[in-house]
Amino acid sequence: MKRNYKVLLLSLLLAFASCSFTTKKFSNPDKDKLLIQVITFVLEQGHFDPIVLDDTFSAELFKDYLEIIDPVKRYFYESDYKDFEKYKLTIDDQLKATDITFFNVVHERMLKRIEEAKEIYKEVLSEPFDYSTDETFNTDYENSGFVKNRKELKERWRLQLKFSTLSNYDDLLAQEELAKKNDPSYVMKTDKEIEKEARESTLKSINVYFNDNIDDLEREDWFAIYVNTIVEEFDPHTYYLAPRNKEDFDQRMSGKLEGIGARLQKRMDYIKIVELISGGPAWRSKELEVEDVILKVKQEDEAFPVNIVGMRINDAIKYIKGPKGTKVTLTIKKVDGTIRDVVITRDVVELEETYAKSSVVKKDNMTFGIIDLPSFYVDFQDYKNINAAKDVKAEIERLKADGIQGLILDLRNNGGGSLPTVVDMAGLFIKEGPIVQVRSTGEAKEVLRDKDKSISWDGPLVVLVNEISASASEIMAAAMQDYKRAIIIGGKQTYGKGTVQNVINLNNMLRNNTSGDLGALALTTQKYYRINGGSVQLEGVKSDVNVPGRFSFIEVGEKDKENPLPWDEIDAADYTPWENYFDYDATIKKSKVRMNQNQQLKLIEDNAKWVKSKIDETIVSLNYKKYKAGLELNEEEAKRFDALTNYKTNLTFDSTKYEKSLFNNDTTDLKEKRTRWHESLSHDIYIEEAINVLEDLKTAYPIKKVASTTKS
Repeated sequence: MKRNYKVLLLSLLLAFASCSFTTKKFSNPDKDKLLIQVITFVLEQGHFDPIVLDDTFSAELFKDYLEIIDPVKRYFYESDYKDFEKYKLTIDDQLKATDITFFNVVHERMLKRIEEAKEIYKEVLSEPFDYSTDETFNTDYENSGFVKNRKELKERWRLQLKFSTLSNYDDLLAQEELAKKNDPSYVMKTDKEIEKEARESTLKSINVYFNDNIDDLEREDWFAIYVNTIVEEFDPHTYYLAPRNKEDFDQRMSGKLEGIGARLQKRMDYIKIVELISGGPAWRSKELEVEDVILKVKQEDEAFPVNIVGMRINDAIKYIKGPKGTKVTLTIKKVDGTIRDVVITRDVVELEETYAKSSVVKKDNMTFGIIDLPSFYVDFQDYKNINAAKDVKAEIERLKADGIQGLILDLRNNGGGSLPTVVDMAGLFIKEGPIVQVRSTGEAKEVLRDKDKSISWDGPLVVLVNEISASASEIMAAAMQDYKRAIIIGGKQTYGKGTVQNVINLNNMLRNNTSGDLGALALTTQKYYRINGGSVQLEGVKSDVNVPGRFSFIEVGEKDKENPLPWDEIDAADYTPWENYFDYDATIKKSKVRMNQNQQLKLIEDNAKWVKSKIDETIVSLNYKKYKAGLELNEEEAKRFDALTNYKTNLTFDSTKYEKSLFNNDTTDLKEKRTRWHESLSHDIYIEEAINVLEDLKTAYPIKKVASTTKS
């Protein structure tokens, strides 16, 4: 199912314009029905290209919702489907009448089938698997049908669980064989014992899955899934943010949160620490460790702690998080079984992997710079101080202080972010002019411009992209390409997301809301266009130098989504291409020649094709000998790709002088993180070619050029 490739936050592009809606009163006392009423109104009034709620819409929603809640078809029977089918062409009528009968019927049946499934998987895993039988398992769930009865359902579960257990069995057998090889006196476990242990491992894993995921879902969570399915029928980037998801979204966009600075997971009934964020309060305390279990939580103004054992993880987190400066007491069970109280003062925690970072690159006697930008992040409440454009500008100044002669802006895997931020960032590289055009339905286009005549970097520039680079990344790459300001190196095309979303707080639609938080809606309200008038929708940005990568043959772009908006174009904006490079086309031609002759890139392309072929294989043997033979064949085939990990460039990477000055007082392992990043860059063939391109540009760069100035 194409929808499976969706990564919501990676493809998000935000604008800060507000949607205006006709004044309307919403007064349904039922929160679910009120949410449907508000959602459908906002979609019809505010979406860029609203669709008609008719029988066609109803049939699509019916199909998509059942696929989402039972994608593997291991809960519902054929008879269930027939029961649901009576609503197939009436869901649109229900929505118009704020009727949620279809959801209620499916939800009640789903809960019943989940409880039955728990009995079935335990029955299946109580009996040994026979790995000598010649049977197969098909992972192409989308094209399988619903089962007719419990016997068929149990058989479907049996094949799925046998498939899951087969790898456990292989791992355990390999461990036993290795132990025997290392110690000839070692008595290996019997095949029967290994098979039993493999099943027990699978049982433990699936128990955790149901306990920590399925059982933790409350009715409001299931209803949020239903609402999200409704809104996604309009386009892939319109989606519903339940109250908690809206909070997570804000944190990811700003790259910061307030709390103790630990990542938590639920394991059965316990909340476990799985990561301490470097520099955060928990990390600084040196009293908490990964694998610690949090049993109780006490606020500083409360006399008694709250026991969080057995609590939903979302509810437990509400107790643990809190405003900067407040104290929280955690009752911790250590790995050795000891229990003690730890007092943590909450603080603002920066998610360092979100932010821009830079490195100085040395090749022979030349110095270059690279800025890695994971997203076009922004703090909605503090745009002036926290946004990607401001940080990239600062990194440019630090690299210039180290004497760089060319710059790489790495936007690979960057899924986008804030529209104003990308406009500001593009302005760092041109004197002034249009950056992107946006258009709302029935309205004249708006040209978003850089109005600041100063330039932060006027030297040679390369922008790296790949098939995952989306939205704001595509605006940036397209603008630099249209101005001929930079050379774009990457895959055949970028992601292909040419739409703009506004996040609408649904609570603002109500005058007197007594129903609780309704959450928010990321709503597609505009399309954006390049300054040359073309759209990146579906087509993406075509690289000047096309190089193969791991996503080259995998369906990951907008064109592979369900319900994408179509491609179109508008009139070009008035702009003047960059005139400081006189060998732009010649440099691209040189790079293409190098890339076509590069054996490492040919190997990368072969590997990408091989990976795609493995993804396309859906029939798996459940006969152990055949399964093992398949694994060994894969390992043998994979050996020819060993050179990919062994590849090493002749480039040297180092931190800027500014960053080095921070190392002495470092409390976040910054030096170690940069060392690992630099090591990774030294194996990166795309960085290597970007440096070659910068060299070519630099050697032919005009002597007379605009002096670099800094934006105020």
